[in-house]
Amino acid sequence: MAHREEGQNLERVFTLAEANRLLPQLEEHLMAVKHGKDVLIQTKDEIKKASANAPYGGGSFTGTHYIRALEGISEHLQSIQELGVLVKELDSGLCDFPCMLDGRVVYLCWKLGEPEIQWWHEVSAGYAERQRVEREAF
Repeated sequence: MAHREEGQNLERVFTLAEANRLLPQLEEHLMAVKHGKDVLIQTKDEIKKASANAPYGGGSFTGTHYIRALEGISEHLQSIQELGVLVKELDSGLCDFPCMLDGRVVYLCWKLGEPEIQWWHEVSAGYAERQRVEREAF
């Protein structure tokens, strides 16, 4: 069983190979979230107007796109969570994969656009303190 730091909720611990195999699926989910976020940004002003006019029966054809984008973002983030991947930052697609190294849990660190996982860091550290993956260690 993986050693858990206080406050950690680890459903899954990955090997480097398992995490790398998930990247295409993870990339698909993250790109869908980015697309949904773009829709929210593009429709924000129209939605604010519709919301302000709601007491007077105002509405917007944009509302449907806005709601679909919110639902899509929620569904894709839930799918990522169900994979056991930790999303650390949405805009860059920064994600961590819990992994065992020398009997302790560390995070394999990946960012959208990278071809494979090449970095890791301690659970108590972050992106700035990441270290290069040495394949034989994982």
